[in-house]
Amino acid sequence: MKLSQFKFDLPQDLIASHPPDNRDESRLLVIDRKSGTFEHKSFKDILQYFDDGDVFVLNNTKVFPARLDGIKEKTGAQIEVFLLRELNPDTRLWDVLVNPARKIRIGNKLFFGEDEALVAEVIDNTTSRGRTLRFLYDGKYEDFKKKLQALGKTPLPRIIDRPIEPEDQFRYQTIYAKHEGAVAAPTAGMHFSRELMKRLELKGISFAELTLHVGLGNFRKVDVEDLSKHKPDSEQMFIDEDATEVINKAKVTGKKICAVGTTSLKALETAVTLSGIVKPYDGWTNKFIFPPYEFTTADAMVSNFHLPQSTMMMLVSAFAGYDLLMKAYKVAVEEKYRFFTYGDAMLII
Repeated sequence: MKLSQFKFDLPQDLIASHPPDNRDESRLLVIDRKSGTFEHKSFKDILQYFDDGDVFVLNNTKVFPARLDGIKEKTGAQIEVFLLRELNPDTRLWDVLVNPARKIRIGNKLFFGEDEALVAEVIDNTTSRGRTLRFLYDGKYEDFKKKLQALGKTPLPRIIDRPIEPEDQFRYQTIYAKHEGAVAAPTAGMHFSRELMKRLELKGISFAELTLHVGLGNFRKVDVEDLSKHKPDSEQMFIDEDATEVINKAKVTGKKICAVGTTSLKALETAVTLSGIVKPYDGWTNKFIFPPYEFTTADAMVSNFHLPQSTMMMLVSAFAGYDLLMKAYKVAVEEKYRFFTYGDAMLII
C-alpha cells in the first residue's frame, strides 16, 4: 500500500485539545468487521461486547516528563530538549531532540532550572534521532532522576497547541501505568476509569499487562510513498510469563482477546509464534504493521482516532480492513468525533 492512500480531510477543530471530564465518557464508535456496520456508543458501553473469560491486553508503560526548557551557554538562547531514550544510566547519556536544532553544536553546554540545577553537554550531533547529551551530574542516580522529574514537563504532542496544564500530568497517563519509560502515552488505554475496570472484572473479564515504552517514532512523519520502505524506530518491550498464560489460556478456550491500543497489538504480534502462542519477551521491537496483514493474536481492539498518514492509523486499518476503516473515519468526521490523543475511541470487533 501507498502512503497517499491514508490521506483524509481532518478539520483542525476535531483534534481534541483537552480530555473529557470523565475518562469513560468518551464517545465510542463500534465497528463490526463481519457486517460492516457501525454503532455510536459511550465508552463505558464497552461492557456490552465482552463476556466472562475474555481478556483485555493493556500496555502498562508510564510516561515520564520528557520536555525540558533550558538555555544555551553564553548566548542565553532558549532551547527545548525532548528526552527520547536513556542510553547509559552510569554516564547520564541520553538521546534527545532539541529545538531549535540549528543552534546546537557538539561541545555546547545547556543549563536547566533555576541556578543551573542541571547542566548537559552536547557530545554527538549526528544520530538519526537528533542529539546525544551527557548530563554533568556527580550525585547518586536516584537524585539525578528526581531532578529530571522535577524539571521535566508532560510531553504532550505538539499538535495539541496549548500550554501544558497541571491536569495533563495525570490525564496524559493511563490509570494502570506502572513502568516508566514512554515519551508518549498509549492513548487508547486512557479511556479506562477505575470504576469501569472494576465492572469489567465483576463480569469475569481478565486483564493481561505488558509493557511497550512508546517512542516518538509514532508521531514521526512517514516520508516514503512505498510503505514497505519505511524504517520505524525501535521500542523496548516486555511480556512476562503471567501475562502470556492469561492470553494463551483465553486463546485455547475460545475466549476473546482485546488489544487495548496499537502498542499492545504491536507487542502481541511481536511476541507470537508461528503456532499462535504468545511467548514471554524481553527486548526491542521495530515491527511496522500495515495492510495487508494477517493477525494471529487479538480478536478485537480499542483504538483512538489517529491522524492522517500516521503509522497508528495504518496498523488499525490492517486490523479493521482498509476500506472499512476509511469509511469509519469518514463517518467519524461527519459525526464530529474527537481525534488524536485526548479524543474519542473506536472498538473494532
